[in-house]
Amino acid sequence: MAAVLVTGGSRGIGRACCLAFARAGWDVAFCYHADEEGAKETRRGIEACGAGAVAVRCDVRDEAQVNALIAAVPGLAALVNNAGTALFSQIQDTSLAQWREVFAVNCEGAFLCTRAAVPVFLRRGGGSIVNISSLWGETGASCEAAYSASKAALIGFTKAAAKELAPSGIRVNCVSCGIVDTRMNARLTEAERAAFLEGVPLGRQGTPEEIASAALFLTQSRYITGEVLRVNGGALI
Repeated sequence: MAAVLVTGGSRGIGRACCLAFARAGWDVAFCYHADEEGAKETRRGIEACGAGAVAVRCDVRDEAQVNALIAAVPGLAALVNNAGTALFSQIQDTSLAQWREVFAVNCEGAFLCTRAAVPVFLRRGGGSIVNISSLWGETGASCEAAYSASKAALIGFTKAAAKELAPSGIRVNCVSCGIVDTRMNARLTEAERAAFLEGVPLGRQGTPEEIASAALFLTQSRYITGEVLRVNGGALI
């Protein structure tokens, strides 16, 4: 059976992706950085869907760990680069170390996983890669310069990789998420959340499951590559 690898699968969008693919008949491998209990819960959910589950602790910033992760997934046919981190900070208060940390997870991690997966996909004659980006990667966000820039870089990487890999049958797409009900956005006050949602025509947050459905759609749609699929409630039209 074909397998998908989801990075950052212990909670939120990553867990929702794992479960969506499991319900669709995929075996699912996922990695997590530190949340052991969350990883166990994700694994139980995958197995409850009747799918095979592989959980690997991995820091996507680490080249050797990423290479070992890819090697640990038999039947790899799809990759969802979801692992991410955020930083809420004014530019003048952002250290170089913080800037680099955000890029290392959000952009370099996706590059390392993609680079390691490509030879596997070439051997099997094709594959699918879905990168999870953000609305802020398209428009930028005040006090989130590092996050916005890293997600914009991920969109650029998606398009370049799609052009390069398409002749080999490897499709590369991106989901650009609006505000989603996850732990990453838990720092928002109710007033901040309400102010943001005023600019969302559908008037609500997205759910991790809605992002997961988009990732599954892009994986299954064999004539789509290089696309940035906006799942944002109409926040950017």
